[in-house]
Amino acid sequence: MLEEHDRIVLTDDISDFGLKAGDVGTIVHMYPNGEAFEVEFLTLDGNTAALASVLPSQARLVTRTDITHAREITG
Repeated sequence: MLEEHDRIVLTDDISDFGLKAGDVGTIVHMYPNGEAFEVEFLTLDGNTAALASVLPSQARLVTRTDITHAREITG
């Protein structure tokens, strides 16, 4: 079960925001019944790159074997 402040990894692209599967963000708000959540995606220097509504089917929890990968956001 996903909760506020969990770090997630996108499993699908969210092209409206230039986000790609594999991007990492933090849940900042949960909608009722866990139907969706707002996720903040930060650049590596700490600026907000996107704040996007994400469905549970579009994300998974970060695991201890995940590694960060840098890319430039284009959206």
